[in-house]
Amino acid sequence: MSKVKNQKSKVKTKKIKKGDEVIVLLGKDKGKKGKIEAVFTKENKIVVAGVNQYKRHMKRKSEKQPSEIITLTKPLPISNVSVICPKCHLPTRVGLKKEKDKTIRICKKCQQEI
Repeated sequence: MSKVKNQKSKVKTKKIKKGDEVIVLLGKDKGKKGKIEAVFTKENKIVVAGVNQYKRHMKRKSEKQPSEIITLTKPLPISNVSVICPKCHLPTRVGLKKEKDKTIRICKKCQQEI
């Protein structure tokens, strides 16, 4: 019997970069906007500032340090967000265009460089 490995799709995301402004399309934070803080290409996930936050209760580690509740941000799947074009200010898909020896990201709605 041959074993089939469970393979996830590994997308090389040139289309989404750190610092892009995005809007959340699905989930509990649907409609919220924020900037991308981190991109995890192997997991197909991103971290957006102020979105998908949860609270974690931390036990005290010593008698001097009190217990506390901290707020953390979880990564979101890339498919649940859409990039907002800085020129037309609309959620859009990102296309790639080759000019000479460079690859440029373009907005699919207004055809301008992102």
